Amino acid sequence: MTEYVPQGVDPHIPNAARMYDYFLGGKDNFKSDRDLGDMVLSVMPEVREGTRENRALIGRVVRYLCEQGVTQFLDLGSGLPAQENVHEVALRQAPEARVVYVDNDPVVATHGRALLADPDRVAMVLGDARRPAEILANPEVRGLLDFDRPIAVLMMFTLHLISDNDDPQGFVAAYRDALAPGSYLAISHVTNDVATERAAQVSEFYKKANAAFTPRPGKEIAAFFGDFELIPPGLATGLPPHQVWPFADPVNPVFVHEELANMAYAGIGRKP
Repeated sequence: MTEYVPQGVDPHIPNAARMYDYFLGGKDNFKSDRDLGDMVLSVMPEVREGTRENRALIGRVVRYLCEQGVTQFLDLGSGLPAQENVHEVALRQAPEARVVYVDNDPVVATHGRALLADPDRVAMVLGDARRPAEILANPEVRGLLDFDRPIAVLMMFTLHLISDNDDPQGFVAAYRDALAPGSYLAISHVTNDVATERAAQVSEFYKKANAAFTPRPGKEIAAFFGDFELIPPGLATGLPPHQVWPFADPVNPVFVHEELANMAYAGIGRKP
């Protein structure tokens, strides 16, 4: 069966967002995405479980932030819509919540706009998170989010798809600087502190895709938070087991196997 290809999209170039969709078991991907995804899984089969864990983590992060009184969310590198999207979780917790998704993939933007039929509360913006000045000045972003009030910026499973050549520390700092006191920054990021050789091999695979794969050591990931105050237990992996936040649900603590749990860091920082 011939796959539908949106105008301006090259289905022969693997796409990180569509590969993520494939890892989640979604259908919004092309053969090139699945082929490269299978290469990644052949080296690092934990990726499939890891992407699912990250989706669950996003929901826990959003619920936690809503409990802190946050009702504004800027989701950078949001990827294709899936189950339990940020706006779905946020609006259940706070009906007045406002959510802006940003992604540089036209397929993501098209799907997002088709599914997010609530322009007064939710927007999908086609834009590049690596260009904070453009994102922060975007009329759709400014139309929904009030930067004089606390905002939660989400960078979940996003920064490791950005090369060091794009100065991620610099552009993340620009977002931090634009936020009002009491705002939050949430990050989940693959690390090369463990499984170093396999992570390097996956990075080689991603050279065929539209995005880099750049796992980073924990100290570099921690630097993304700048002077924000990390919420306990700080920048955390899934272990030791007493650290149920952020990788396990304290109500239903199911821990992934040890190596997978240590292959990513996650944390939430609050602007003083």
